Amino acid sequence: MKAKTCRINGVAMRVRTDGDRRDPSVVLANSLGTDHTMWDVQAEELARHFHVIRYDTRGHGASGSPPGPYCIDMLGNDVLGLLNHLDIQRAHFVGLSMGGVIGQWLGVHAPDRIDHLVLANTAARIGTREGWQARAAAVRASGLDEIAAGSPGRWFTPGFVDSHATAVQAMLHVLRLQTPEGYAGCCDALAMADLRNDIVSIRAPVLVIAGNQDPVTTVGDAQALCAAIPHSALAVVAASHLSNIEAPRAFTRELLSFLRT
Repeated sequence: MKAKTCRINGVAMRVRTDGDRRDPSVVLANSLGTDHTMWDVQAEELARHFHVIRYDTRGHGASGSPPGPYCIDMLGNDVLGLLNHLDIQRAHFVGLSMGGVIGQWLGVHAPDRIDHLVLANTAARIGTREGWQARAAAVRASGLDEIAAGSPGRWFTPGFVDSHATAVQAMLHVLRLQTPEGYAGCCDALAMADLRNDIVSIRAPVLVIAGNQDPVTTVGDAQALCAAIPHSALAVVAASHLSNIEAPRAFTRELLSFLRT
């Protein structure tokens, strides 16, 4: 394992790499309110076959949180800057929720840098502009306590919350460590991100993963992605929004099967 902080596009970015640098590279992008540790299970398995790159999205984890608003172009260019910094020309990319929106942007705007693309628990348009703007304003005014209180119900099924209390509390601890400005800045990016008319141009092979009980980005959202993206396939796992954590075996199995083809 190698973890470091590097400067990407003027922002300190926390990056962790695992596996053999000579193997194909895969980048894992976190969801809103989490950090690179959300991928611990998948990274361990992927590192047997790939050079695994995890990073904390700007505004998250140990990465910098400059004043917002942020935009999806900014978040996508952070990934390209990271690949340039690591001297990697092409990589697979796996993103969940906000990370999946970043993945769509990369598939549209940087096709020469992306091999396979995995879009998990995401949509071409997540929520509404007004909803994200209201959340950003609330977080800037009052912090993250209210967001944290409601997150278990958005992230996981009730059964998982009841049976995996330690894991859920660990995720909430990560959320509460975020800076309000960084979280709000990413809300600003999601408020403006609408890739519905753009994703038809994605040419990379794409796997869309959905949780069958996800209230945030539904199976219908995943089906819409597949209908729009030419070379795409859908996998549905028994989980809510953070499906890689709630259904790690099924999620990782789908991931490895797709990336190793």
